[in-house]
Amino acid sequence: MPVFNKATDTGTGTIIARVSALMPGVGLSVLITLVSLGAQSLEERVFGHPYLEALVIAILLGMAIRTAWEPNARWRAGIAFSAKQVLEVAVVLLGATISFAAIAASGLSLILAIVVTVAIILGASYGISRLLGLPVRLSILVACGNSICGNSAIAAIAPVIGANGDDIVSSISFTAVLGVMMVLGLPLLIPLLALSPTQYGILAGLTVYAVPQVLAATVPVALISTQIGTLVKLVRVLTLGPIVVCFSLFGRALRKDAEGPIKSNRFNPFQLVPWFIIGFLVLAGLRSFGILPDSAAAPVLRVASLLTVVSMAALGLGVDISILRRVGGKVTAAVTLSLLLLLLISLGVVRMFS
Repeated sequence: MPVFNKATDTGTGTIIARVSALMPGVGLSVLITLVSLGAQSLEERVFGHPYLEALVIAILLGMAIRTAWEPNARWRAGIAFSAKQVLEVAVVLLGATISFAAIAASGLSLILAIVVTVAIILGASYGISRLLGLPVRLSILVACGNSICGNSAIAAIAPVIGANGDDIVSSISFTAVLGVMMVLGLPLLIPLLALSPTQYGILAGLTVYAVPQVLAATVPVALISTQIGTLVKLVRVLTLGPIVVCFSLFGRALRKDAEGPIKSNRFNPFQLVPWFIIGFLVLAGLRSFGILPDSAAAPVLRVASLLTVVSMAALGLGVDISILRRVGGKVTAAVTLSLLLLLLISLGVVRMFS
């Protein structure tokens, strides 16, 4: 009996010690998140919609703090936990927002056009990034950000391919800037190309990165543009699930290279598919079969978004600005060229629909 009590006390003490070690870094990441959410809320009140999302603001704040102060060992454990494990939990929760039935309801021709566009831009963006000399993981993040849904796609793909904080922040930072420029500049194409409200909605859904940005780009134009743009954007976002699964299945070498060799020879299913991808698929299945009600999607998405912002704040705290200076020009060129190609292909698709 005394041995049991001693073992229990030791186990409890270990848990408390681990939690205590994480608290400073996690607390700092949460604080940055709260400030970022407040800044986004202020943008919404002043401008009606956020030009910079809390996710991007959190990265920038984290980077600013890291530039002025380098966290010591007391803070690093919690920062690393927030950057990795918290992000993985957010990816799991995203599964609850996906319903496979929503894809079928969008119409076969439109779905096919969206999927083909995503596939072409994914491959072309990766090729452009590699030709410009960007590393493999950073090229994948740039390609996924441009072809699918910007920051969210980058955040979801990053843990699957073993990307580090510098790669994530580099791709998100430049993608975010061009995303804002798209929101401001896209309406100018309506009179130049004589686009109908339906055509403009398809164009916005195919080219603008985030769902809130699609709303910002279409609400001032027409209701039908907003409806079509949101529908196209949501179908585009749904392609993230299959792409994440593909990278988890075929990107094992990238993860091993990032995390080091696996010491055990025993087969582990999580070596093939990471645990958070399994969780993602389970929640997506529960949502698709009606076990998880549709009403749960919105609150789960809010929690996932909040956790993602916490993770991005932590990533910002770990960014080495000198690395951004070295890759900044190449990343900007890769994202810009990929975005121009996306715009050209999307205009071709738009001409198919009246």
